[in-house]
Amino acid sequence: MVIAVIVVLVVVLAVLAFLLPKLSRHPQRATQKTAGAAGNTAGKLPGPLGRWGRKPFDSTSKWAGKGAAAGRKGRRKVD
Repeated sequence: MVIAVIVVLVVVLAVLAFLLPKLSRHPQRATQKTAGAAGNTAGKLPGPLGRWGRKPFDSTSKWAGKGAAAGRKGRRKVD
């Protein structure tokens, strides 16, 4: 279920970045900021649990950035 939410979020960011490249920056930053804050909290777990707990949030942030960048890149190619 969580994976589906992340996939939908990335697709929405990519479509938004394609349709409205300048206005897509704020939702992208908000997504990355939220994932970063959750990752920081998960990273405070002791030992290896901190690294393991942080990894999904780091991946989410990375995928959100890549999805939005791909949408903007596609828009540049169309124009």
